[in-house]
Amino acid sequence: MQTATQTITPEMPVMTPATITVTEAAAGKIRELLTEESKTESGLRVFVQGGGCSGFQYGLMIEEGGGGVGDQLRESNGVRLFVDPVSMSYLKSAEVDFVDTITGGGFTIKNPTATPTCGCGSSFTA
Repeated sequence: MQTATQTITPEMPVMTPATITVTEAAAGKIRELLTEESKTESGLRVFVQGGGCSGFQYGLMIEEGGGGVGDQLRESNGVRLFVDPVSMSYLKSAEVDFVDTITGGGFTIKNPTATPTCGCGSSFTA
């Protein structure tokens, strides 16, 4: 299956199939959070930023009102994903998941292109 890439402009918010996927567990939790905050038309921004002991770390935040210039809008399991072009190059084939354990829960990103080089668990190299 080929995945189309589309750049978002304010005039043309088109969703394309995701190269970043969201598991059903994560999608359910994201929808729950968006409903609690009355932001059901919003989505999730997934990004990579410099930091951590290995050079890069992941970020997730609720994105309101559409993406920025050059952002790619994706959809997976009914969740809108906003990704800037630089982050997209690091996140191809990544999966956003939500893990709920007895000690707590949280979102995780499984990225087959990342090469972890330390024990902190929150940073990576590519």
